Amino acid sequence: MKNEFLAKFIQPASTKIILLILDGLGGLPQTPGGLTELETAYTPHLDQLASQSSLGLTIPVIHGITNGSGPGHLAIFGYDPIEHEIGRGALEALGVDFDLRPNDVAARGNFCTVDENGVLIDRRAGRIPTAQSRELVARLNEIRIDGVEFFLETVKEHRLAFVMRGEGLSPAISDSDPQKNGVRPYQVHALKPEAERSAEVVNQFIEASSRILHAEKIANMITLRGYDCLPVLTPYSEKFSLKAAAIAINGMYKGVARLAGMEVLEVEGLTLADELRTLETHWNDFDFFYVHVKQTDICGELGDFDGKVRVIEEVDSFIPRMLALQPDVFIVAGDHSTPAVMKAHSWHPVPVLIHSKFVRPDNINTFGERACQHGSLGVLPATQIMPIALANAGRIAKYGG
Repeated sequence: MKNEFLAKFIQPASTKIILLILDGLGGLPQTPGGLTELETAYTPHLDQLASQSSLGLTIPVIHGITNGSGPGHLAIFGYDPIEHEIGRGALEALGVDFDLRPNDVAARGNFCTVDENGVLIDRRAGRIPTAQSRELVARLNEIRIDGVEFFLETVKEHRLAFVMRGEGLSPAISDSDPQKNGVRPYQVHALKPEAERSAEVVNQFIEASSRILHAEKIANMITLRGYDCLPVLTPYSEKFSLKAAAIAINGMYKGVARLAGMEVLEVEGLTLADELRTLETHWNDFDFFYVHVKQTDICGELGDFDGKVRVIEEVDSFIPRMLALQPDVFIVAGDHSTPAVMKAHSWHPVPVLIHSKFVRPDNINTFGERACQHGSLGVLPATQIMPIALANAGRIAKYGG
């Protein structure tokens, strides 16, 4: 009902919005009473921007729930991640431009390392080079099982998109990835009776892949998770009357943006500077730009506190360059928290900053978790960020007489 209500008041305008997502932005102190990664980082530009902005903390799903990047991005994009429960696999497939058909079943795959007893030593296979991943994926694409076609695509490093196509397939099957080391990957089982064939096929594929990869020292097995078919979302052009573009390097983030109807722009390179060049090149072509930074999350998952601090400081150095484009609304946010001390995603609320000439500045002179606790936005659902951004951009009409 809230979405239907908001849709009645969306109006077009010539204003421009930048949504800068630092993946896994939220953190925790290394020691009691210490500073988080964001609070530790030297961020003069973000701090200056914070003093002129509204601050707060977002809840991607609900309090206490640790979410993945897919639900986190859906929420910050303005879609209810509970209503739109989308498997990671579909997002990965869309992220590598795979022509996902309505009845295909897609999953997120990882190359991983298991010991001689089949116990996971490294569920990310040391983040093997992308070139090596492509070679291994080519070998796995030779696997044949009667009645089913398989399509595997390298995403980046250890990550891959897995798609199976055939009659009567169902995504209602369990993950093989336990998402932790020290245990065996799970056998896949059907979650609904109609998925028995799908579970059997996936187990056969994983077994065949293990035989092919057996001699590899690092990437000697694959795990699969997040099965789904092609989902459908109301695109940004209809939902918010925005001509939207996405600037991201990693596949899943391109996928979720494409699902939201954003045009995924080609980035020539792998750095934030490369993404910024893309933003500048296409500045006159779109109303809304989503810019994604992955390294904050990677460092958090690796337990690299100092590395995450350095990434945040690098992002800060580019803030003047983004502001030089004179966006009408500038948002700095995250899709979830990834504290380095936990080496994993967490349920902690995520810092957010919204800047425009129409905000009521909180006069808080720093951008960090504790500072954001005192901001005027409060602790709010991440789904509310887009309506606030649209209002600041003059894109929501008056309600009532």
